[in-house]
Amino acid sequence: MQRVSRASVRVRGREVASIGPGYLLLVGIGHDEDEAAAQRLAEKIVHLRVFEDGEGKMNLALAEVRGEILVVPQFTLHGDWRHGRRPSWIGAAPPEVAQERVEEFCRALEVLGTRVARGAFREHMEVELVNDGPVTLALDSDDL
Repeated sequence: MQRVSRASVRVRGREVASIGPGYLLLVGIGHDEDEAAAQRLAEKIVHLRVFEDGEGKMNLALAEVRGEILVVPQFTLHGDWRHGRRPSWIGAAPPEVAQERVEEFCRALEVLGTRVARGAFREHMEVELVNDGPVTLALDSDDL
């Protein structure tokens, strides 16, 4: 999760998604992810207070700054690079399952009142962002 001033995704030279201030979420789906995990993670992300208030303290949540979210599916987050020279993707859920789980996660974020833009699934994407801070957090649904 990266706090951004803006972010966008292009596929084959055409912009398919963009946001203003908010979060860019690179989302990897593992084999054991389910809808309940998506809901827990969505709740956590929307309520995290990592935006600065008037005194410069990270005290504000996404809704308080009218922030948006760009979700970019990224199976490579589950890459295992420990053996050999080419990563294994065995930890990533199959594409059909992952696509459904990513969409469940996006809907869970929207139900919480957040505008969610989506990257393209199973496409080569060019992701552009302007990091704000930078503020970057690694979140795992297993930790919730």
